Amino acid sequence: MTAARVPEDVQGQEPAENVRERRLHPVTPLRRAWAPIAILLGWAVHDMDQAQRQLSQLTTATLLIGLGVLVPAAALYGFLTWWFTHFAVTDTELRIRTGLLFRRTAHIRLDRLQAVDVTQPLLARFVGVAKLKLDVVGTNKKDELAFLGEREASALRAELLARAAGFAPESAQDVGEAPARPILHTPPRMLAVALLLTGAPWAMLLAAVVVPVLLWFATHNLWTVLAVAIPLTGGAFTNSAGRFIKEYDWTVGDSQDGLRIDHGLLDRVHETVPPGRVQTVRIVEPLLWRRRGWVRVELHVAGSSNTVLVPVAPRGHAEDVVARILPGVTVPKPADFAGAPRRGRWCVPVWWRGYGVAVTETVFAARGGLLQRHLSLVPHAKVQSVRLTQGPWERYWRVADLHLDTGANKTVPARLRDVHEASELLRAQADRSRTGRRDARPDRWMAGA
Repeated sequence: MTAARVPEDVQGQEPAENVRERRLHPVTPLRRAWAPIAILLGWAVHDMDQAQRQLSQLTTATLLIGLGVLVPAAALYGFLTWWFTHFAVTDTELRIRTGLLFRRTAHIRLDRLQAVDVTQPLLARFVGVAKLKLDVVGTNKKDELAFLGEREASALRAELLARAAGFAPESAQDVGEAPARPILHTPPRMLAVALLLTGAPWAMLLAAVVVPVLLWFATHNLWTVLAVAIPLTGGAFTNSAGRFIKEYDWTVGDSQDGLRIDHGLLDRVHETVPPGRVQTVRIVEPLLWRRRGWVRVELHVAGSSNTVLVPVAPRGHAEDVVARILPGVTVPKPADFAGAPRRGRWCVPVWWRGYGVAVTETVFAARGGLLQRHLSLVPHAKVQSVRLTQGPWERYWRVADLHLDTGANKTVPARLRDVHEASELLRAQADRSRTGRRDARPDRWMAGA
């Protein structure tokens, strides 16, 4: 079986094919040059007392000599790592060669490409460069090319997607990027209001204020307080302002190679949700969003880090996007769900009312939650296995849980089903999954283009 990404160490080995190798953008050494300085700063932070003692013993002349050695060494390191990094596109793969003393070559099969995303950190936007990230089936880590010129990154992305779609190598460069039609935009004001109506940021902020105060009165140790306060403050920022910065100007576009997602206030990210690879879609409805009719749409794609499809939108607009990412799927209405039996309240008090199941010709739908409702949609063709679990207390009350495992290593539970209903669902879902996989469309880029 051939791996999607095959790293290997070679000494002085040249490519077998006659392909043109290219280098990254000339500003890349500036990014790589920070590595030696980062190592030195990491040592200083790890042992601050020792670093402070060493620094106090140094004279001005010694400091200047040290900087005179460190800065050129860092610059030389950045230049050499850039000089010995090449990439090339062959008929079947993207090849990335790195290494000065020990050569390392990564072979990325084009037919295993799942997503090719373009990201631009804040400084990169000023310089006019971009980073190309590649999602490959069967790998958890993204390969990347950082940095390329903006036009080169866009052209290379279009070429890789065209070759992955099956276009001939000689015509792949002429295909160009498929045009995208905007179908949804999240206004910044709506995003800000939605974040303010979410409980997690406020809970983290309250913890960041209260816990350090309590620790100070308990220990009177500043370092203990800082060790707890800094992570809590960072978590509060990540769940509030951090999410706003990341999800700012969220735009979803429809194209032949999938749904295009553009977002970011400081760092601009251009992602693609590949067609046919979505394993699960999850619609989340927090308590304070219900009066406004807002929902959040999350997804799971095998081998991809994409987790958000829509940060916040009116439910009708969000369901339209779901219908595009899951062709032929209609989100079941509340009346279509079969609720949990009343005796389930002895297994999950209060919350038992939120559980329900609906099965259509295309998806298995399971809902749950009272304060924060969530609805999971699993296409029948994406179900890898079905399991029925039942603890002793559930056996006593004649209920069971059904678990659907998908290709994204995710499990969708259907909780508190009547034991006879769960057994029937188990048998029927196995048949639906086999039929769904047989009739499913091929997972190819630009299918139907």
